[in-house]
Amino acid sequence: MKPLNYAVLKYFTTVDEACADDVMAALKGEYSHFKAFNKTDLISAIMTAEANGLLEETRYDMDANNELRVYYRAHQEGADTINHYITD
Repeated sequence: MKPLNYAVLKYFTTVDEACADDVMAALKGEYSHFKAFNKTDLISAIMTAEANGLLEETRYDMDANNELRVYYRAHQEGADTINHYITD
């Protein structure tokens, strides 16, 4: 099993775009028992990946609870870097 942050990055290489809720839904089965598996920590990890140039923001909207959702994607260079350093 990969570390949670690695799994988050790898997930972005498999989808066109995603928000923290999408990541949580996709990784829930394997990682829900991790202490850092919560929305706040996942958003922090995603924003760190964006700051490091691995992900980029694509859009944003409001969810049913009127909370902001920000969507990100792994652009080609970011996906290549992620896949180079984090193998399956």
